[in-house]
Amino acid sequence: MIEAKSPAFWRATLALCCGSFMIFSNLYVTQPLLPEFQLAFNISTLEANASLAVATLMLGFSLLIYGPLSDALGRRAIMLVTMTGTLVITFALAWVPNYTSLLVLRAVQGFLLGGLPAVAIAYMGDEFSKKAMALAVGIYISANTLGGISGRLFSGFIADAFNWRASFLFAAGLSLVCVLIVWWALPKSKHFQPEQPKLTKMVKDLFNHLKNPLLISVYLLGGLNFFIFINQYSYVTYLLAGEPWLLSSSFLGMLFLTYLTGTWAASISGKVALVLAQPLCMALGILFLMLGSLVMLIPSVWAIIGGLLINSFGFFFCHSNITSWVSRQAQNARASASALYLVFYYMGASTGGFYLDPFWRAWHWQGVILGSLLVFLLTLGISLVLWKKDPRTLSELA
Repeated sequence: MIEAKSPAFWRATLALCCGSFMIFSNLYVTQPLLPEFQLAFNISTLEANASLAVATLMLGFSLLIYGPLSDALGRRAIMLVTMTGTLVITFALAWVPNYTSLLVLRAVQGFLLGGLPAVAIAYMGDEFSKKAMALAVGIYISANTLGGISGRLFSGFIADAFNWRASFLFAAGLSLVCVLIVWWALPKSKHFQPEQPKLTKMVKDLFNHLKNPLLISVYLLGGLNFFIFINQYSYVTYLLAGEPWLLSSSFLGMLFLTYLTGTWAASISGKVALVLAQPLCMALGILFLMLGSLVMLIPSVWAIIGGLLINSFGFFFCHSNITSWVSRQAQNARASASALYLVFYYMGASTGGFYLDPFWRAWHWQGVILGSLLVFLLTLGISLVLWKKDPRTLSELA
């Protein structure tokens, strides 16, 4: 097994982090461009948001395939092939003739983007020791946040300097570098035990996970948190692009630097879980989400930025603990369990806009915050129920 802080650990972690960085920079590259798409294609806010929603939706569906398939065929090949396909689609997006073509390609891209996140945690579970995995998961989630930040940041600046098509070209060049690093650095699996690819078994594994009340509870918790968190960012771009702020795409892209607190939160989540039970860590993260949302009611750009910083910390602190907790709770078909969590996670991302849009139209930004707090109260309750059922810390489990 790969031990923590060994040369093999750092090489494998580097590869997975580069892959994660690429996936999430491509997934979120369109988010600062939503106002640009509205102007370029003469579409509504909800239609513009579809460029993100369709990619996250297809990513979620793809996990139902990649997770079980990797239990049968292995992890590494699926990650490499889907990353290469993503690179090709990203380049093609720069040349779309209309918005319908953009949505179709984003759907295909979303399906390919699911390959790495569906199996990366399971790869760690196969190849890393328990201690090494606890450390690697936090670093890996940090790379998720850095990828999300970078994709949004460079797309905003490049769109202002050139146009939105150039943002996709830059994303393709960055993706090429990441693909080459992963092909070179990711070790071949040594401890993976393949299973025959039987459809009935794949379906049975998924249903077994869904019948586990602990797993289904945390799936809902993570999905509903992301349902709100990611779509708050979409609506804050509409808020700040309008009166009285009229902020540019570059500045809107810079809003996603607030993810840096999430990077830090993910990196410390494993250490905190040695002291506090993971469900209690989840509850703590949700309390931060509620606090950040309330701060964003203050009518100031700086208050909104402060609220986003708090929200990012809370969300990724919670998400990192959920990711590790799911892998620990699954007694078999670990990739399927992790993939099913991500199905709920990305289904939340793709549908949250439909939930928040009526609040936006009825009460503008105050409505978005109201809708957010209602959902966070629900997820806080779920986390506290889980704490009663699983009050042990990671140090007590060692």
